[in-house]
Amino acid sequence: MDNIIEKYLNYVAEALNASTLVKMTLSKPAQKNDELRNIYVKPVLIKGVRLFAFTYHYERRDEVKNYDAEQMLELIGELLPSRFLNAVLFTVSEDFTLLVSAKGKATIQTKRVQECREQNLDHDKQKQRLINPANPWWFLLGLTTREGKVLADMQHKYKQICKYVEIVDGVMKNVKFGDEIHIADMGAGKGYLTFALYEYLTTRYDKKIVMEGVEIRPDLVLKINDIIEKCNLENFKFVESSIEDYKPAKLDVLIALHACNTATDDAILKGIRNDAKLIICAPCCHKQIRQEMEKSGKTDSITRFGIFLERQAVMITDAIRALVMEYCGYKTQVMEFIEMENTPKNVLLVGRKSDAPIDKSAISKQINDLLEQYGVGEHYLWKHLFVNLKY
Repeated sequence: MDNIIEKYLNYVAEALNASTLVKMTLSKPAQKNDELRNIYVKPVLIKGVRLFAFTYHYERRDEVKNYDAEQMLELIGELLPSRFLNAVLFTVSEDFTLLVSAKGKATIQTKRVQECREQNLDHDKQKQRLINPANPWWFLLGLTTREGKVLADMQHKYKQICKYVEIVDGVMKNVKFGDEIHIADMGAGKGYLTFALYEYLTTRYDKKIVMEGVEIRPDLVLKINDIIEKCNLENFKFVESSIEDYKPAKLDVLIALHACNTATDDAILKGIRNDAKLIICAPCCHKQIRQEMEKSGKTDSITRFGIFLERQAVMITDAIRALVMEYCGYKTQVMEFIEMENTPKNVLLVGRKSDAPIDKSAISKQINDLLEQYGVGEHYLWKHLFVNLKY
């Protein structure tokens, strides 16, 4: 068998030297319980350097690593046949298939191809999915079929999930974390976004991810924890608690998406009081400020119209939330969450802990001027910031 394997590796070496390798696949694990199911290899051009992208398809995740030609050949030699019994080398003119039987007999099949093949060196042409629908938790959560296909009526949710992961990843990359990242998702609900972020971070970040979903409904907590246990997901759990009563052991990232009315304020307060490095909120409902504005009867040529009063209440509420985070030492940013056609709740408030000096008196004046201008007696977050906490 060794001679056959050596002959096959020579075919691979020749394809590498002649730059004719189109792609390569390794499949049929030698051990049935091996979590690594197959490997897909293709040439890529990254910053002018030709490399080979290995996509490792595990049972519950995908990983991508790049190697040069020498490393690739050495790695293929280590994987065949100790890890995989089948391999197919696709070149521009021929296919070379290695088959190793259960008894250890190796054979090589060659096939000349009729079509004209070309190498595709675009490393992002085959777009890597941010999350993998084939992972078992997505079926258990009701997003996909058992075969890993996104359900027709869940396509919008899948799009929302991917956009969410992309945005949060972009925000987190600008924050310096330690070896562990402790994340709390407040009001996590059915868990779609919590699972998506956990999946993405555990496969793309070289850090220990500790994730807690905070949800007040006991039936959801029980269901999600059962899914987590079935899928053997480590350092991940749902906690039955309100946002206000939640007591994290450690908190680096606080996320609160569409927490209703002042629940968003409670979430921001939780992040501030636990010295979170990053606070991410997508506010929902702004009744508290609108009620204050209506109670004062103080309107202008814009807010006398109900729909504009509602929109103004939204802007005032979230502007003050952003200013309060700045007052507490966070660099704030307001951005769009997802496309308007998916949901009208598309504002994302982001606060990153900063060491920059703070002019608290100037920020305090901005907040109080806004409150006075629009007849707002109190802003929930601004008021409660000073309860049992002196700033």
